[in-house]
Amino acid sequence: MSRIFTRRGFIKTAAGLTLGASGIGAAAVLANRYGLAPPDGSGLFGVEHTLTYASQRLLLRGQPLAREFGREMISKNFPAINTVLPEDDDYRSDMSGGFRKWRLAIDGMVARPMEFSLDDLRRYPSRTQVTQHVCEQGWSAIAEWTGVPLSLVLDAVGISPQAKFVFFICVDGWWDSLDMADALHPQTLLTYGMNGADLPVPHGAPVRLRVERQIGYKNLKYLSSITVADSAAEWGEGKGSQGAEHGYSWYAGI
Repeated sequence: MSRIFTRRGFIKTAAGLTLGASGIGAAAVLANRYGLAPPDGSGLFGVEHTLTYASQRLLLRGQPLAREFGREMISKNFPAINTVLPEDDDYRSDMSGGFRKWRLAIDGMVARPMEFSLDDLRRYPSRTQVTQHVCEQGWSAIAEWTGVPLSLVLDAVGISPQAKFVFFICVDGWWDSLDMADALHPQTLLTYGMNGADLPVPHGAPVRLRVERQIGYKNLKYLSSITVADSAAEWGEGKGSQGAEHGYSWYAGI
């Protein structure tokens, strides 16, 4: 964020702007003042997106953890809804070989662009967490996830101090992004294990993204590459994700 702000300052500023300007103008000024304008902060629902994002970033400024559960709470059924096996020939061929050829390329605003194999990621210190997946379709389930914190991999490539977003591209071409607060959160994982076993293909093998403080559609499957950037303007329609271009909110905090 461009500057540190307090709860009292935020409320006073928001109140003053609301009294002195239209809702759209208030949201825009507030977001710009505190560096809290989300990529989808313009247009019909821009005010709602901006105020939601700004409020969440204020409330979560201490980087609190999402709730974690005991293994006895793991759901017996964790559906893989809306999952379509990627049609990419290289992916399907590699799947039969245990993903030995899979590589995760990281580039953009980094000092050392790198490629990581599945074994490379497994050599980093891992984190295991039992958390609840909350789907936008109204269901939820609990699972155990194991992977490397994204922050460790970003440290390895040396992200630029000017970086603001981390973009994720999937095998099927789907893409999305996180801001640096969620990208560096300790529970944000490049996940390769589920419930004590390798990550199953229907759940995004060999590696999927786990973002425990956001709704399910931000937890991308079948990762293929990562790009670090200081702007979302050059990505698609500039809204930060394909989901946002299809009517979903870019920021889906819970």
